[in-house]
Amino acid sequence: MKKLFVLLIVVLAISCSKKPIPETTLDKALKSEFPAIQEVMANLKAHEIQIMYTHIAKNETGEVTLTDESFQVDTNHYFYPASTVKLPTAVVALEFVDANPKITPQTPYFIDGDTVSHSLEDDLRQIFAVSNDEAYNRLYALLGRDFINKKLREKGVSPVRIAHRIETENASEAKRKALHFLVGTDTITLGGGTDSAIEKISVEKLQKGIGFIKDSLQVNEAMDFSEKNYFPVASQQNLMKRLFFPEAFKETERFQLSESSLALLKKSMSTVTRLQGYREIDYWDGYVKFFMFGDDKGRIPSNFKIYNKIGYAYGTLTDTAYIVDTRNDIHFILTATILVNENGIFDDNKYEYENKGVPFLAELGREIYRLEIAKKQSNESNQ
Repeated sequence: MKKLFVLLIVVLAISCSKKPIPETTLDKALKSEFPAIQEVMANLKAHEIQIMYTHIAKNETGEVTLTDESFQVDTNHYFYPASTVKLPTAVVALEFVDANPKITPQTPYFIDGDTVSHSLEDDLRQIFAVSNDEAYNRLYALLGRDFINKKLREKGVSPVRIAHRIETENASEAKRKALHFLVGTDTITLGGGTDSAIEKISVEKLQKGIGFIKDSLQVNEAMDFSEKNYFPVASQQNLMKRLFFPEAFKETERFQLSESSLALLKKSMSTVTRLQGYREIDYWDGYVKFFMFGDDKGRIPSNFKIYNKIGYAYGTLTDTAYIVDTRNDIHFILTATILVNENGIFDDNKYEYENKGVPFLAELGREIYRLEIAKKQSNESNQ
């Protein structure tokens, strides 16, 4: 009895000595009283949200420390990444062009079957300004899924599976059209060829919903995403870290972009749509910038730079962004995805994008930003 009493005292002492796990920035943000967040948090299962946030700290010598926090991030839980796949494809395309001494992002080209002249620089403008599908599909034709996936995995951006074009017939067709670059009086033909069959992935939630629309008729069975693009939250976050903080990674894990190509990419990612040649009444600043400003049709203040790529399709909204406030020296990386398909029917265009999905992502971005400001003020007062 005496031994049992002593053992009980020891167990109690150990349990009492354990410090409570501190609340993370994400924990605090998701406890926000704003209805846009609380409505989603009240039904987590239906919305399948995944969030990853990276706090960025620099010491006196400029050395960077990246600290990750996550909520429900699971590479084994599939969501449709939509147009977010245009970012890694654009990065690999720039690296591909930089490796070819005869062409640049400004070199004009035309694609088989089309007489219209394009350039990689203009493709990037369209991809990031209005998420243009045709521009992405041309880059896909240049590179192909085999090459894109190989390059991303070599850099450690994995798991990932780029499998198809977007919003076009025969999106997953293995055969690709060639691109013809016009260099002076010469024509350099690149791309084209035939890719391997789409790789299989073994993850959960590849079957979604209770029905989908096909040929204007409703099919009452789950929609199959097993051959769709796969670009999970952790991989998106890791890509952003490699683009903006390459010094935190080994040389082999960095993208080999020239200074001019990296500058072009960052400009394309961050410049608001009205400054890219599009009418502001149709494409307001927050049109493709969900975090912080997605629910506001006003102008984004000039002190904010948001380097991002959004995606929305099949009721799923995703944003991956490096957010910078130059006035207050705030910068962080945030990636999040949310499903807003209340009726469980896919491809019926009845999704809660405007009244639930975008407001959630916008408020999440604002909450993280407010907490970053508070953290900075607290650190400064303690110095």
